[in-house]
Amino acid sequence: MPTHGSMTKAGKVRKQTPKIEPKPKKNLPPRLRNRMKYVRRILQAAAARS
Repeated sequence: MPTHGSMTKAGKVRKQTPKIEPKPKKNLPPRLRNRMKYVRRILQAAAARS
């Protein structure tokens, strides 16, 4: 059976690619975002009504 290239060439391209730092995330994680929506919609609305 033929192989898909030799082991000496493994990872060649990835090692040559320059490392780029990840961009900072703009949004909150979903759990926090949903909690803030809940507070704004349910709790503050109930407080404003009473």
